[in-house]
Amino acid sequence: MTGRGHDGPADVREIVAAHLPGRRTGSVVRLGEGLDNVAYEVDGDLVVRFGKEPDPVRRAALVRHEARVLSAVAGISPLPVPEPLFTVEERGCLAYRKLPGVPLLDMPRQRRADHVTSIAATLGAFLAALHAVPVDRAAGLVDTDHPSPAEWLRQAAETHATVAGRIPAAHRRPVTSFLETAPPAGGRTVVFSHNDLGIEHVLVDPVSWAVTGVIDWSDAAVVDPAHDFGLLHRDLGPAATRAALAGYRPGAADLTALRERAVFYARCGVFEDLAHGIETDQNTYVDKSLAAMDWLFPS
Repeated sequence: MTGRGHDGPADVREIVAAHLPGRRTGSVVRLGEGLDNVAYEVDGDLVVRFGKEPDPVRRAALVRHEARVLSAVAGISPLPVPEPLFTVEERGCLAYRKLPGVPLLDMPRQRRADHVTSIAATLGAFLAALHAVPVDRAAGLVDTDHPSPAEWLRQAAETHATVAGRIPAAHRRPVTSFLETAPPAGGRTVVFSHNDLGIEHVLVDPVSWAVTGVIDWSDAAVVDPAHDFGLLHRDLGPAATRAALAGYRPGAADLTALRERAVFYARCGVFEDLAHGIETDQNTYVDKSLAAMDWLFPS
């Protein structure tokens, strides 16, 4: 359910007819729902997405902002990104041509494991390109999202309390130990980044496993460069993190500290992902979060 509470296939048909006159709309299929948006696929080639923000003014501002970000990122990213066809600000709606590929989250977990290093190396180079954007240039486009590690840990503890009963017994003691341990020092340098590079937003070719695009830029911000590496660590594991960092800045002296913060963000973020899967009854999120406990909180 979106912030408006009633966007669905009928709304999609109405919006497409109004903004793409002459187009005949056939199938409308719900693609999925994340923390911020719910998306529909139209005739296999168009994505129409609605924001879930309940406040209409903020909902309009968010979609207007993301359309600006996407237009700018298209000239920066080495990977394909959605390019807006139209927006309907008052409905939090963004439409774009569907990129090829399928979300990595939807690929079988055992098969993902065979390809994580090549995928992660590509994403490391992708992050290097984003992080090279001058911060003063990005500051006029996106906000800064850089809470302290202590705040990350506080929020993780709050979310953990809501999902503790779903965490396997073998991982509960390591989780408790983590939540009671002082966080690492925060990074001083901030960069422009996607800021939500979970595997639900990474598209891959289901045959070659090549990365074909990165979607959902609604959280793009000036952040700690370790944050998106943390999401890769959370979803794909340590081998992927090593490969991503190798494709990022080979041999850089600060990678050890960056990796330490990435692991910290991964551990904090897994509870939110698990809670989201439980609340929305999406087993793919639940399953990947529980699988990640093996490397995030080994017994």
